[in-house]
Amino acid sequence: MSLLSLISGEASLRSQLKERRARLYRVAYSWCHDRTLADDLAQEALARGLARVHQLRDPAQLNSWLFKILHNCWRDCFRCQKGFQDLDELEDHHYAHDETPEQLHSRSQKVNRVRAAVALLPMGQRQVLTLVDLEEFSYNQVADILDIPVGTVMSRLCRGRQALKVQLIELAPAAKSVGLRSVK
Repeated sequence: MSLLSLISGEASLRSQLKERRARLYRVAYSWCHDRTLADDLAQEALARGLARVHQLRDPAQLNSWLFKILHNCWRDCFRCQKGFQDLDELEDHHYAHDETPEQLHSRSQKVNRVRAAVALLPMGQRQVLTLVDLEEFSYNQVADILDIPVGTVMSRLCRGRQALKVQLIELAPAAKSVGLRSVK
């Protein structure tokens, strides 16, 4: 009976790993800004996770464990590509909604501004920012994923958010000055 529960538990864990693929891809893309590389990194992280599923001690920590594997894949890729540079131009994403083309274009411009601002951040700040703000990991989980102290996570996050704020203010279109008048 324990063998059957072990097999069904592993099958359940395998299906959970497959469900996490979109999140892994999204974070990998935010780190590298290359669709093919992000897809490869997410695939490699899942492959390593499936191969080492027996090493997962606490199934409740599956997300942290997978993102740690993704981080290791990213570092391995970084080692292989010493001349790696971020892409300057990002492809537009099209959303299927009942919005007008103007609204879609406005949203696309905002997304591109934010992506460009995130791309300008140093890699350490970018990683911490995406894991905490996009994937909603705790500081302790991020520290474990990236193998850095919690204090470093907090300082990188603070500096990254401040830099992002400055960059987004600079990237914002200049507001037209509207003359206000007093009414008495």
